[in-house]
Amino acid sequence: MDYANYPRNDVLCIDMRSFYASVEAVKQGLDPMTVQLAVVGDVNRSGSIVLAASPALKKKHGISNVSRFFELPDDPDIVIAPAHMADYLEVSMEITKLINQYVPKEAIHQYSVDEVWVTVNGLEKLFGDRWRVAGNIKQDILENFGITCSIGIGDNKFLAKVVMDLHAKKHGIAECTYEDVREKLWPFPVQDVWGIGRRMQRNLNRMGIVTLGQLAKFPLQQLTKRFGIMGEQLYWHAWGIDLSPVFGNFTKTEQKGFGHGISLLRDYSGDEVAICILDLCEEACRRARSANKAGRTVHLGISYAKETGGGFSRSRSVSLPTNITMDVYGTCMQLFHEFYDGVSDIRHVYVTLDNLYEDGETQLNLFDDKPKKKDIGYVMDAIRAKYGSTAILRATSYTDAGITIGRSSKIGGHQA
Repeated sequence: MDYANYPRNDVLCIDMRSFYASVEAVKQGLDPMTVQLAVVGDVNRSGSIVLAASPALKKKHGISNVSRFFELPDDPDIVIAPAHMADYLEVSMEITKLINQYVPKEAIHQYSVDEVWVTVNGLEKLFGDRWRVAGNIKQDILENFGITCSIGIGDNKFLAKVVMDLHAKKHGIAECTYEDVREKLWPFPVQDVWGIGRRMQRNLNRMGIVTLGQLAKFPLQQLTKRFGIMGEQLYWHAWGIDLSPVFGNFTKTEQKGFGHGISLLRDYSGDEVAICILDLCEEACRRARSANKAGRTVHLGISYAKETGGGFSRSRSVSLPTNITMDVYGTCMQLFHEFYDGVSDIRHVYVTLDNLYEDGETQLNLFDDKPKKKDIGYVMDAIRAKYGSTAILRATSYTDAGITIGRSSKIGGHQA
């Protein structure tokens, strides 16, 4: 591969090591790298997920971020900390502000609460080469927040991200240029490479592709024929080529739809889940109204309990764009009664409203009461905006099957 015509940038991918656990350890005056600490979503539920485990806990007991609270061993050295999502978001923003002292905002691409890409082109005269910049940022984060981070350095975002995942988490800082791809990336299994999930792994393995090197040597035409544009992207990534922008406004500007979903704390029956669906419709429509949008397509997704498995995801278009909760709810319940198997317990539900239009463009029927329903929705939104998300609720939200009250004190599904 001739890389002469491909852009070379100085890109860092910075990942905070066991971020949630590190923040909790620092709050308690403990060393994040030596303490055995687990951050649990809800310490009052034995089945709650371990959101983060410190490196020492992972190493000694093999605890991962998909483990359950009850799976933690009976070890007196293990520290249990309830999740505080607001704290993690605050620390994340402060770390971003620190990075902003090195580069302008348009050079920072926040990938998640604990991971960020930073383009450090042209900083040689101020701070040295990209290795020196990475070392300075790593040391500043440690000194200011007590948190250890791993940093991948690459000629583009993909190389920085993958070398961080595969090498920097062991060595602290690692680099991969175009010329390093064969040595540093090709020997790894495809499932270890960012962007390749389990389903894609199975598909590639069936084609005899096990390592990234085998993917790079596989004919591009066959990959494109099998996977479309995704196959083409996989091929170029296997060669270390990524043309995604490294400067600019990385904030998503166009809203495609308004969705809301939940993993339920217990199994719901078919009768109970109607209340949950109504609460989700209310939130999706509230978000649509706040953006002055209405949608014509309603999606309902249902996942059954683990013992049964399966579920369904179906959509239906309505005649006129809407953001009226009961209209969306009615469509969801039509889908539910049509596709639910009638016996399985339910553990996950999501509702989405998309195919969006400007709300003012909606044509009204003179013979129905949609204008009144729309006005009621906006009035309820205004009350919640002023007095809080639970200031006015439907009566069903106060039942055991309601989810709105419980979610009101959470961020990202976890305690604030």
